[in-house]
Amino acid sequence: MDSSFFRMNTSAKLPVFKNGSHIIFDTIETILYIERIAVVSVGNDSFSNQEVIEWMQKIQQWNPKYFTLLHIPDKHRLYVSKFIRKVVIARMAESPDLASAYHSKLREAYETEEKLKNADLVKRSTESLVQLLDEVETKLNDTTYIVGDEFTMADATFVPVLARLVLLGLEDEYISCRPNIADYWGLVQQRPAYKKVIGKYFNGWRKKKTLIKTWCSLHIRNLLKRY
Repeated sequence: MDSSFFRMNTSAKLPVFKNGSHIIFDTIETILYIERIAVVSVGNDSFSNQEVIEWMQKIQQWNPKYFTLLHIPDKHRLYVSKFIRKVVIARMAESPDLASAYHSKLREAYETEEKLKNADLVKRSTESLVQLLDEVETKLNDTTYIVGDEFTMADATFVPVLARLVLLGLEDEYISCRPNIADYWGLVQQRPAYKKVIGKYFNGWRKKKTLIKTWCSLHIRNLLKRY
């Protein structure tokens, strides 16, 4: 929500990839851009093929926002929602020229709480997730990874979905009951990149450390009114 970031991306959402004057807001576009840089750097032509890109798009079609919020205890979700609204109001006062854009974010925060009361919306989000997981489960009948026997950008897009489910305490309900995905999940967790990017913060006791650190930061800032 800081004005320097907000001026660049008024949605105030991640990811944002900035390379010089080149700014990308879309996850898939970012991955493909970095891939092109890597390919040029090492001098080969192993770009993601069309099937990989189609799977990336299919995975990204599932919006985890409402599903995630639904599975967070109300008292925690409402506390954070209220804190975010205070942050937006504070930033609005600091940057009057961005008041209109900040006001849109404020309205979005209130609308999100209302949408969570919409049972159909939440049901559709859950159904979309189940459909995605079932498709991956079927695909893994014949391959080690989503597109063949080598890890691709399709897997890099899908692994955070599984990590999110585990973080929400939903592993048994959505992962363990699908044997192929359960095996796949065990396999990708052994990758050095997973351990560095996700496992470092959310595996085992590290999850509690990350959440406690976040909880303390929010409460201290709220107590001192440092939004």
